[in-house]
Amino acid sequence: MTMYFALLAIGGLLSVGAISVTSLLSPSARSFWISNLGPYALGLGAAVAVVTTAGSLYLSEVLHYKPCNLCWYQRGAAYPLAIVLPVAIVFRKPMLQRLVFPIALIGALISCYHLLIERYPSLESSTCDPTNPCSLVWVRHFGFVTIPAMALSSFLLHLTLATLAIRSTISRKQP
Repeated sequence: MTMYFALLAIGGLLSVGAISVTSLLSPSARSFWISNLGPYALGLGAAVAVVTTAGSLYLSEVLHYKPCNLCWYQRGAAYPLAIVLPVAIVFRKPMLQRLVFPIALIGALISCYHLLIERYPSLESSTCDPTNPCSLVWVRHFGFVTIPAMALSSFLLHLTLATLAIRSTISRKQP
């Protein structure tokens, strides 16, 4: 199952890379993504949020991987997205969709810090639990996909989809 999560993370990173690079290089590609993916971005984001939440619960409750302190902070950013995005879709509240960006940004920053601690355990602070250190690597696939890397992939995908959704909404309002 962790291999499946790793493949999803790589798929997310490839999607973010493809959308970002092509959008930066070509205004027509940017318009393509905004007009063709933008209207569905909230739904895709909701699916990503639900899978991310279910995946983290699977890792801790089924596989019994004990979340470290930084994992809990990442969950604190990921779990609300599984509620905010579906509610934003059902009630069509633009303000709710705008919450996704700051929440995902905070989660991405925490994930980056967690990855740094995984790579350089000497950076681990005294706030981490010595019996369950943040530098402990439970899963590693393809040499680089760990649990914080999976979380980072999810947050980057949320940032990309939130940007597309917001730009799509703006472009629909313009004459």
